[in-house]
Amino acid sequence: MPSAIVAAPVANKVLNGGIVWVAVSYMRGLANLGYDVHLVEQIATEACVDATGSPTDFRSSVNLEFFRRAVQAAGISTHATLLCDGARESEGLSPPEVAEVAARADLLLNISGHLELESLSTVAGRRLYLDLDPGFTQIWHEDGTLAIPPHDVYFTIGENIGRADCPIPTNGLEWRPTRPPVVLDDWSVVPGGDHERFTTVAAWRGPYGRLEGAGRVYGLKLDEFRKVIELPERAPQTFELALDIHPAEKSDLEALQTHGWRLVDPRSVAGDPDLFRSYVQGSAAEFSVAQGIYVETNSGWFSDRTTRYLASGKPALVQDTGFSETIPTDEGLLAFGTLEEAVAGAEAIAADYDRHARAAREIAVQYFDSDTVIAKLLEDAFA
Repeated sequence: MPSAIVAAPVANKVLNGGIVWVAVSYMRGLANLGYDVHLVEQIATEACVDATGSPTDFRSSVNLEFFRRAVQAAGISTHATLLCDGARESEGLSPPEVAEVAARADLLLNISGHLELESLSTVAGRRLYLDLDPGFTQIWHEDGTLAIPPHDVYFTIGENIGRADCPIPTNGLEWRPTRPPVVLDDWSVVPGGDHERFTTVAAWRGPYGRLEGAGRVYGLKLDEFRKVIELPERAPQTFELALDIHPAEKSDLEALQTHGWRLVDPRSVAGDPDLFRSYVQGSAAEFSVAQGIYVETNSGWFSDRTTRYLASGKPALVQDTGFSETIPTDEGLLAFGTLEEAVAGAEAIAADYDRHARAAREIAVQYFDSDTVIAKLLEDAFA
């Protein structure tokens, strides 16, 4: 049986149930294709905090507690290891055992270059770098902010990178397109619920600041939300955001509430894998914008979160990043570029909800099924 390591953040993203599903989807997807798969994450002591956010040691940290709960809930606890400060401490396999797993691995899937330990990342048979933040990754690489270590193949969720209509630099690397996979058995169709309630899970500012490249400054997700802030006033549907926004963002919080957005705490409704799935599957549909850089560069980026709405039979109305050039957006998945298009899209989904719900699942099956997406990734990786 071939073996693989998936390197991805979990403990580094405390109370982020959605990010856990990224690691789990690749792990289960590879397992379904016959791989023995192990999750490896590394964390620095400096990143370890207690429940108040104060620095603490690895064993006392909420990071470790969250890792344990997350991998247990996802059913991967026997195949998951968290390493602190290189290999000084670990949860799961011991450092020597992890080294043995790495030494015989046929494949390393290094999500966002998370695994930096040379003793592990250089011994796997085939090393794949997977970029989930198109534009950020490549511009940081170009300006020297990010040093991407050598890998055998470089993949990106930005399907349009390398095309003439996408200004994201390639920096001499061949970025091969791939799509976020969803394991359909993990995300069955869940009918029912309020057909008028559109939701999403989002961060107002995202994990990164504004980015400058090619002589311009690219926007953040908050810039895109501001463009459609009147949506709840213009459409009769309910729009709910499980939004990570700092209380100090007073003017934006006031604007969101004034214009009719319903806000809920993402940690309460989506703070672990099970809560995240329940929140998605309890929604009628998704409405979301994208990071400004994804939109402004025509990157072709597509959200892994949206694939889970679609697989659950929940239509998605999401901002176009150029993905509409390769994925149909007339039923189940609707793309918008303006406030007026967002209003029309919400009304279209609500007016013929059952048709759009059926089509949503079909989009997931045809374009994001992990069996197909990961098989293609492996084909490209070993070509």
